[in-house]
Amino acid sequence: MSGTAWGALGVNLAVCAGTAAAVLLATFATALHRGLHRLVDIAWGLAFAAVAATTWLLSDGHGDDGRRLLVAAATILWGLRLSVHIAQRSRGHGEDPRYTALLDKAPGNRTLYALRSVYLGQAALVWLISLPVQAASYSSASLDALAYCGLALWATGLVFEAVGDHQLARFKADPAHRGRIMDQGLWAWTRHPNYFGDSLIWWGLYLLACTAWQPALAVLVSPVLMTLLLTIGSGKRLLEKHMAHRPGYTAYAARTSGFLPLPPRKPARGTPASTK
Repeated sequence: MSGTAWGALGVNLAVCAGTAAAVLLATFATALHRGLHRLVDIAWGLAFAAVAATTWLLSDGHGDDGRRLLVAAATILWGLRLSVHIAQRSRGHGEDPRYTALLDKAPGNRTLYALRSVYLGQAALVWLISLPVQAASYSSASLDALAYCGLALWATGLVFEAVGDHQLARFKADPAHRGRIMDQGLWAWTRHPNYFGDSLIWWGLYLLACTAWQPALAVLVSPVLMTLLLTIGSGKRLLEKHMAHRPGYTAYAARTSGFLPLPPRKPARGTPASTK
């Protein structure tokens, strides 16, 4: 398979598995000390940034320098922004009800269950989803039109995610909006602009790894898995289940696209435009 240093990539895969595990294990120890498992959400982006930085260092001399730098910078920027945002959002809050509910159902020892199902599980996901970042860094192919398309897709995704997060944070910060459904800005076009943006980011990073059919096929699992997690896994599905009882949410969901940004639908005849 020409164009990719597969032997060196294999070593990188092993080292990055350890890197992801180290970040999540350190988070596990901190969470136990503080009694706060929601810290794992902050570690999610940090683990990707650590894998990208490790890959950039290890791939020196094996892959195209421009591609290596671009994929590392894009991943680190995304990961750090996400972690900082979640840390700021979580400040002053107690445990996330999701983790309380999960651990309440733990068979046997709660601590071991958390380690296995939450922390080591997320470490495995970080490693698997980061495959395009690792593979792209070991390709000798210089940046081409497809790589720049990937960069454009990544940038579009980052805008959706960052702007959506900012709009929601600003909306929640206004006491007048307490108990109301956010249906402004990007949130009028999709109920999950941040999740949609996250999906675009990983499809963009995937395109940066598509330097030949072999790596393109080998790492396709990454954007597919991320998109599935965001839509039918732990992202959109669980959040909407939590929001379903909120006043006005049914009407909001009826007029607003569930994932892909689309113009808001007009309410059916006889249906109030808003039930907030």
